[in-house]
Order: sequence, then structure tokens, then C-alpha cells
Amino acid sequence: MIATLWQSLFGNAFLYSYLCRTTNFRRSDMNNPFVTNGYVSPKFFCDRETETKDITTLLLNGNNIALISPRRYGKTDLIRHCFSQPEVAEHYYTFIVDIYATRSLRDFVNKFGKVILDALKPRGRKVWENFVNAIASLQAGITYDIGGVPSWNIGLGDITNPAASLDEIFHYLQHADRPCLIAIDEFQQIGKYPEDTIEATLRTYVQYCSNARFVFSGSQRHLMGTIFTSPSRPFYQSVTIMNLPPIPLEKYTEFAIRHFREHKKVLLPEVVNVLYDRFRGGTFYLQKIMNILFLKTPEGATCGMEMIEDAINYIVNFTADTYAELLYQLPEKQKQVLIAINREGQARNVVSGAFSKRHGLVSPSSVRSALAGLLDKDFITKERDSYQVYDLFFSIWLSKEEH
Repeated sequence: MIATLWQSLFGNAFLYSYLCRTTNFRRSDMNNPFVTNGYVSPKFFCDRETETKDITTLLLNGNNIALISPRRYGKTDLIRHCFSQPEVAEHYYTFIVDIYATRSLRDFVNKFGKVILDALKPRGRKVWENFVNAIASLQAGITYDIGGVPSWNIGLGDITNPAASLDEIFHYLQHADRPCLIAIDEFQQIGKYPEDTIEATLRTYVQYCSNARFVFSGSQRHLMGTIFTSPSRPFYQSVTIMNLPPIPLEKYTEFAIRHFREHKKVLLPEVVNVLYDRFRGGTFYLQKIMNILFLKTPEGATCGMEMIEDAINYIVNFTADTYAELLYQLPEKQKQVLIAINREGQARNVVSGAFSKRHGLVSPSSVRSALAGLLDKDFITKERDSYQVYDLFFSIWLSKEEH
């Protein structure tokens, strides 16, 4: 729920794509170099030189990868950066499939097919036609505009046999005229599908699809770890596991100061230090706040510590009404546990009697029940033995509301 909200507010890549096609607007010409809406180009991408080299080298040498990190660390942008490298872009078809919002194999097939068609359309009729011809079970849902360009207008009800459609998609990947690289984002989501054999099915297809290599990226470390490191699971020992750390402070500081300087502005290093610590190195939060600090710093002026809180409040206030509505819709027990977790920042031993007593909660059993609901709705995340509010801007708003 909360993650979907942020995707709609700050991740509308479609809007940028539309603007690029229908106007003279070009993302590379943006006045603000701190991009908050996805990957643009190497110029606006910070560091990740080692990770880029490792991922690219592994994929081009026949390896599949599991890329794991907390949310907001820039996994998807890193994948896009890797896929844009000349040695990849010039010789491979690349597809990034975000399955966060999927709930079943039918959803998965629908999203997978749409991503492939949308990625192939710019390459010309002969290229996309090969894919359309391969998905016989879904051709009735492909429509064409007056120029003969196809669109994926397939509803879930049109996918009557998702297993057969998945087989057709992988048949295409195996016989495509170029090798393919596929990134499946938020891969841990397949663990919520009702189909019990989905992992085994995908593992078999991946294993025997010699014309494609895969990146399975995910943000829930414990779920991703279970999928790829448990001997009883189909994907055991089938990938190279990479854990993505935050961008180093010194790298991001250098990146931010350079972009301010190129626009004849000054950024004090201590501003980056404070924000990096406060937001735990989360790339999304750093970029979003730097974007606001940049736009509020006039040419020839200096961005200093006194501007930080104003920039954060500027962001939080835009979404305050939505946050209030989200909190209002939560069941009372979940609301109380959410607030308690937020008070502690990174809350541990949350199902203990001491935690319940400290925050005036009914009982550890009621906390345990509330945790399940909050995790399912993405209001909180779990990293090892600690819980925290998923959206750190929402966390700031909650703290302000308490006072």
C-alpha cells in the first residue's frame, strides 16, 4: 500500500517517457541534476562502478544473479545502468519486470509479456512481430493502432492458461535473434503467489533457457535469502548472490558537490554528512532532498545546514494529507504498533512484554498479529531482528503528529 503510493508520487517513469515522445523535453537537459524518477544517463548516476562491472561481467559470462538490498538503495537504477552499458545495449535485448504488484502466476505472465512487447516495439516491426507470433495464446489481446504498432491490451481474464502462456514467453526468449537479459524486480513476491509450484516452474525455465540470463532483485532480505540459500528450495545454488551496500558517503558527497558546482552553486559537505546519517545512506531519500536543496539554492549561493529541515518539511508537507488518510484507515491495533515502532526508530524485541509495557500496548500476542498486517501492507519492513517504518518521510510525519 505505502510502497504503491510512493511509486505513484515519485516514480512515474511513464510520464517522463510520454513527455520525451511528444515534446522537445529531454531528460538529459533537465535543470535539476538530482534525478528522482529513475535512471537517466551515466552523468546523473552516482558511483556503483564496482557493482556495475561485477554485474555486467557476470551476466555476460553466463551467470544468473540475485541482487539483494533494502529498499531505496537504487537496485533498479543500477540494473538500468548495467543494461545501458555499450557491451550490453548493442548486443542484447534487455527487459526489467517489476512484479511488486503481482499476486499470481496470471499477474506475472501479464506483466512479463507487456514488458517484453513494450521493450521490443522501438526496435522495429520484424523484432516485435517475432514475439507476437510466439505468444499464440494471447494474440487476441494484442491491438494495433492506425500505423500498425501493437499494444498490450490483455486483461487478466484473457489469460485462460497462464502456464501455457509462460511457456510461450520462454520459448520466445530461447529463440530470440539476440541473447536476452531479464531482471525480475521484487522477486520475493512470488512467495505470495497461490501456486505452490511457481518456484520450481520458474527454476526449470531459467535453467534450460540458454539464450537468456537473469537478475533476481529483491528488498526483503530474509525472503530472498530463503529462496536462494535454502537447500530445500528450487533456486538453491542457482545464482551468484550480491548484497548491495549503500553508496559510500565520500562518493555521494563528491557527486553532490560536483553537480552544485557545475551550476555555480556551493554545497557544504556537512549537509551531505548529516543527511546520509539521518537517512541511512538511502539513495532515494538523498536524491529527493538534494533535489529540493538544489532548487532552493540560487545561483552563486551556498547550501548550508540551515536549509535541511526546510527541504525535508517541503517534501513531507506535500504528502501530509495522504499520510493522514493512510493512518486513519489502519485498524487501531496496527496503528498503535506502527507508532510504537516509529518511536524506537529501529525496534527490536517487539513481541516482548517489555515492548508492550513501554508503549502501552495490550499484549505481545496482539502486537504479533498487528505486525503481520503492517508487513503485508508495507507500512513497516523487517531487517534481521529489527522493524522500522518503511517510508522514512512517513516516519518523520508520524513523529511530528505525535508532538
